Amino acid sequence: MKKLLILLATLSMFIFSGCSNESNRTVTDREGTEVNIPTKIEKIISTAPSNTEVIMELGLGDKLVAIDKYSTDIQGVNQEIPQIDFSNPDAETIIGLEPDIVIASGHNKTGSAEDPFKAISEAGIPVVYIPSSESIEGIYEDINFISDVVNEKEKGQKIVEDMKSKIDEIKAIGDKIEEEKTVYFEISPSPYLYSFGNNTFLNEMIEIIGAKNIFSGEEGWLSPTEESVINANPDVIITNASYLEDPTEEIKSREAWENITAVKENAVYLVDKNASSRPSQNAIKALTEMAKAIYPEYYGQ
Repeated sequence: MKKLLILLATLSMFIFSGCSNESNRTVTDREGTEVNIPTKIEKIISTAPSNTEVIMELGLGDKLVAIDKYSTDIQGVNQEIPQIDFSNPDAETIIGLEPDIVIASGHNKTGSAEDPFKAISEAGIPVVYIPSSESIEGIYEDINFISDVVNEKEKGQKIVEDMKSKIDEIKAIGDKIEEEKTVYFEISPSPYLYSFGNNTFLNEMIEIIGAKNIFSGEEGWLSPTEESVINANPDVIITNASYLEDPTEEIKSREAWENITAVKENAVYLVDKNASSRPSQNAIKALTEMAKAIYPEYYGQ
């Protein structure tokens, strides 16, 4: 039954495209792959919360016919539409929804040797990929790409312009700060610490604020030892591990952490988890929270 459904969908797509090539156009997705997509987009499937946040900001929530299970907490999302596990997507379910496009994430390929949406593409449904961006410039490009695909290019440009304006405002202050504070940003708590080094948008945000990530000399996402954090002696500790009952107190109560400057001076702060972990326009919220936590004297309480 599943194979028959895929075959029928493929045949219908070929028939449709043969009747009207003018209804399609070719785009190059964020992985560099050329994809033929409909000119008119009415039904969208989003497979990652960062993409869903952009789609919602563009005012296209009514065009979403399915989302990933992590997008359910995004304000305004229709909770009645299907919520799919895109680490192992069900081709039959997706094809049955008849989307015009699937806006996928590089995270969907994690742990998979094959393209998890291969059967979807073979059925004639266009799939465009957006890898997780490592820079703020990459986030701009993601937003512009999504807005172009869904025919809301001007709205996308406005979102990017607003982001740039806020970042410029914060950077103008950060550039004038002479006594640079050191920062440890904790994504996952003890005993499995998780943080990041250079070539990540969060590291870039710390630099914009006028501070220095204690792991800026390392690359990408990393699992540091407790000793490395203690030896670095950060002035400020930031966490987004909001799933803990009291994440800042958990950090301050750790054995051997009591002599870290951030702990001694009670400079341990929680920032919004979604804003600081999803590469979308909402990263500006995290940037603002981080700026106020690190330098309240410059950015205000």
